[in-house]
Amino acid sequence: MSSGPPVPQRVLDAFGAPGGPERLPGSSAWRCGDLVFKPVTDRARTVWLADVLGRIVVPDLRIARPVRATDGRWIIGGWAASRFLEGQREHRHDETMLAALKLAQATENLPRPGFLSRRQGHDTLADRMAWGEAEVPVEESKGGRWFEVLAVARRPVRLPDQVVPGDLFGAVLFDGPSPPGIVDFEPYYRPAEWGAAVAAVDAVAWGGADLEFLRRWSHLPEWSQLLLRAVLFRLAGNSLNPRATVSALDGLRTAAAWVSEVL
Repeated sequence: MSSGPPVPQRVLDAFGAPGGPERLPGSSAWRCGDLVFKPVTDRARTVWLADVLGRIVVPDLRIARPVRATDGRWIIGGWAASRFLEGQREHRHDETMLAALKLAQATENLPRPGFLSRRQGHDTLADRMAWGEAEVPVEESKGGRWFEVLAVARRPVRLPDQVVPGDLFGAVLFDGPSPPGIVDFEPYYRPAEWGAAVAAVDAVAWGGADLEFLRRWSHLPEWSQLLLRAVLFRLAGNSLNPRATVSALDGLRTAAAWVSEVL
């Protein structure tokens, strides 16, 4: 999302931000000094994430720590703030995978967030479809054929569920030799390695990763089944998203074909 109004001055004042904000390219976020402001679409998620990112310690990862306003609140006028992290999004796929696994280890003992049961949207339904918890037809023109072919290969996954980071592919920043930086993550309640599997599928679909990359991580528990559910998740999400593009589906078809090779 790249549209949206700038941060109101009263919000900047409430967080003690210096100067005027400038938009971060390709996002709805704005930078003002060493703070980054994002519009809040889900208050419960924002407060939960601020609490988690504010206190977890993950070796060899930089975390964009959330910042409270001067009155102690996480959210002011529909905006939340965090510290700015130096770095760019790069196709350093193995490092992204390691970041996903390390973050999952750090969130292993967190209780299931209450807001997950109330969360709605394309990705929430797609997640349930991928795990066989909801049945919604997927149009053939939107990847339905691949979804049908792969879905029959699902087998039980005997791994415990936990809070796990999803959608890390675009939320990890790299700054030379510095540790990867985590600026955000979408929590799900699935096996720990599932978040890495989603990152792997995204790397293949949109980051130029290859079949050997998928195979390189085959030592992870239940890897083939988690990859399978990750690509089903993305196929279902693409089919439910009215703004999905042809190029996105092309990438997912490539990912689906290569995931089928490791089943």
